[in-house]
Amino acid sequence: MSWMRTVCGRLEMRYRYSKEVVYNTFPWPTPNDAQKAKIENTAQAILDARNLYPDCSFADLYETKDEWMYPELIKAHQENDKAVMEAYGFNWKNMTEADIVAELFKLYEKMTKSS
Repeated sequence: MSWMRTVCGRLEMRYRYSKEVVYNTFPWPTPNDAQKAKIENTAQAILDARNLYPDCSFADLYETKDEWMYPELIKAHQENDKAVMEAYGFNWKNMTEADIVAELFKLYEKMTKSS
């Protein structure tokens, strides 16, 4: 989401997604097998946490107006974030959103120089 908020355009106050600008430019990590397995497990934990609340829509599950979300879902997303950050080699304990975006831009620069 940090990448999207940084590189995509806006239409009024809404974000304007574009595969060419947002998704096709995103520098994906190249995780090893153990990291892939961890990401798969943590992604499944997100799905499992969502399934605990079958009567909730995504809007209900991810309501952030009052900074409230189901605790199981918060924990599952935090664990997934850590697993993905580890696949990038990022130090998730000490990085701010700005640090993450700066590192992603470094990876993007490497990616574009090699193509």
